[in-house]
Amino acid sequence: MLTGKQKRYLRAKANPLRSIFQVGKVGVNENMINQITDALDKRELIKISILQNCMEDKNEVAEQLVQGTEAELVQIIGNNIILYKESTENKTIELP
Repeated sequence: MLTGKQKRYLRAKANPLRSIFQVGKVGVNENMINQITDALDKRELIKISILQNCMEDKNEVAEQLVQGTEAELVQIIGNNIILYKESTENKTIELP
């Protein structure tokens, strides 16, 4: 569980990042969860955008992604979701 201070730090780090995944009409599927898990292992912090044609609520999408990837939800802002998962091999972010 992340503290408020850690979430603020991660939000600042995620601000310049570009979305590397998009959730569209199909929603969240197993293949997407596997790809996001791999990306989290390499980057630790990623941004995911939800497209306008997504039928599911953004909070439901975020919950599915958190449960599927076992990551921490940093923030949902607009149509963007920021996820963090500490990497065992590629540790680059040092939390305060």
